[in-house]
Amino acid sequence: MNLSKTNNTLRILVVDDNPDIREFIHRSVLEPAGYTVITADNGLQGLQKARQERPDLILLDYEMPQMNGIEMLRALKEHNITIPVILVTSYGSESVAVEVFRLGVRDYIPKPFALDDLLNSIERVLHTVKLEQERDDLLNELRIANAQLTQRVQELDTLYQVSKSVTSLRERDTLLERIVDAALYLTGAMDGALIMLDPVTNLPSTRVSRIRSGVGVETPAEDPNMLTQSQSLMMAAPIQIGNKTLGALTVSNKRSREVLDKHDQRLLRMLSDYAAIAIENTRLLAEVEAQREREKREIRQLFEHYVAQPVVERILQQPESVRPGGQRQTITVLFADLRGFTTFSAKTEPETLIAVLNEHISVAAQIILDEEGTLDKFMGDEIMAFFNAPLPQKEYAVRAVRAAARILSATTQIHEKLPPDQRLHFGIGISTGEAIVGNVGTTELVNFTVVGQTVNTAHTLQELAPAGKILICQHTYAAIRDVFPTQAWQPVSIKGHTKPMPVYEVVIE
Repeated sequence: MNLSKTNNTLRILVVDDNPDIREFIHRSVLEPAGYTVITADNGLQGLQKARQERPDLILLDYEMPQMNGIEMLRALKEHNITIPVILVTSYGSESVAVEVFRLGVRDYIPKPFALDDLLNSIERVLHTVKLEQERDDLLNELRIANAQLTQRVQELDTLYQVSKSVTSLRERDTLLERIVDAALYLTGAMDGALIMLDPVTNLPSTRVSRIRSGVGVETPAEDPNMLTQSQSLMMAAPIQIGNKTLGALTVSNKRSREVLDKHDQRLLRMLSDYAAIAIENTRLLAEVEAQREREKREIRQLFEHYVAQPVVERILQQPESVRPGGQRQTITVLFADLRGFTTFSAKTEPETLIAVLNEHISVAAQIILDEEGTLDKFMGDEIMAFFNAPLPQKEYAVRAVRAAARILSATTQIHEKLPPDQRLHFGIGISTGEAIVGNVGTTELVNFTVVGQTVNTAHTLQELAPAGKILICQHTYAAIRDVFPTQAWQPVSIKGHTKPMPVYEVVIE
C-alpha cells in the first residue's frame, strides 16, 4: 500500500454475491467516505480482480457461489497476495472465525452490521496496515543501510589491509607496482597506471602500467553519452603531500567498457592518500639511509687509521657517540717518545733514519691498536694515544699500562736484529683523569682528539721517564696497582698543579 494515499486514492474490493449488499456498501458506505470501489459478485471473480487490480483492502463475504470466502483466502495465500481482508458475513461459526484469521483476515464483521462499525473497522485495518508498511519500510531501509555499512566496513578494512601492506614496503619500485595493483583490486578496473612528476623538470612520466590479471574478454561497448555524471570509464586521483603534487594514480575500463562510479573514485582517492604517504616515506627513508652512509664514510675516514678495526665497526653501530662537539670524560692518556732520537738523527742518513723510526713507531702503534686504544697523533718520534674513548672500555687504565709494557718488550725484540747504534728506547708517561673528548678542527680538516690537564700531565710524565721506563700518575696507579708491580717516586711538580704530584714507576720484570 502506498503510504501517501488519501481516501480518494485508496481502493477497496467488495466481494459479495448479494447485489443489494454490494450496492449498499458501495454507494452508502465507501463512496461517501471517499474510497474508490471495485466489486465482484463471487469468490473466483474476486480472486481475479485481486490479482489484477491489487486493491488496498478487500471486504469479503463468506458464502458465495463458485468459490467461497475461505477458498478465496486460501487462493490469495497460494498466490502470495497479502492484501488485508475484512470478512463480512452472517455466518457466525467460531471455527470459521479462527480459520479465517489464520488465513490473514484482519477483522470479522457479522451481518447485519452497523455502518459506523464497518467504517471504523476499515479505518482501523488500513491504519494498522499503514503502520506495518511503515515498519517494514523502515526495517528494509535499515537492512539496506546495514548492508551498505557492512560493505563500507569491509571495503575500508580491505583498504586498510592494502594500505598497511603498501606503506610497509621500503623498496621503491616494488612499492609503486603494489600501489597500482591495489588500485585495480579495489576498483575492479582493468588497466591502471602510476604517473609521477620528475622532481627536477616537473614533467610527468609513467612509472608503472599494469593490467589486472584474470580479466575476461571485452564486453559490448556502452554508449559514453549514456554514462551519468557519477560514472566513467576512466578515473584519476592526485598523489599529494600537502600542497606538493607527486603524481597521479589512474584506472581505466576503456577496453572492458565496465563503468566506474563515484564509489570507485572515493576508494581511489583514499588509496592515493596512502600512496602519497608511502612514497614520501620511501623518499625520506632513502635520505636518512644516504645520510647514514655519509656519516659512516666520514667516521671510517676519521678513525680507520687511529683505532683498531673492531672499534671502528662498533663506532659505526653507534655513530652518535662521535658526533661533532666535545664532552667531558674520564680517560687514560699515553705518551711514548724515543730517547736520543735527536742525536741519532743528526748523524744518520735520512733513508736509514726513516726506516729505524718507522720500525719502532709502527710496532708501538700496532700494540696500542691491539689494546683497542686510539692513536691520536704522531709528532716526529713521539706517539700520543688515549683509552676509554671514543667508546667506553673496561679497565682502560690497565689497557694503557699493558700497552706500554708490551711496547718496551717489543722494542727489546726489535733491537735483536738492529745494530747497536740504531737501538732506540721509549720513555713512556701515562695519566688518568678527566679531559674534553671530541672533534677538533675546521670543516676542511677535523681530528678526534682529547684536550685538558690530563693530557698535559701524561706528556710531563713522559718527559720525566728515563729510556725504557714507564711513569704513571696516582689515578692510574689506583686503577692498576693490583695488576702491575710499581714503585713510588718522589712527588714532582707538574705545570697546572699547585702541589707536587705522586708519581709511580711500573716495574717491568
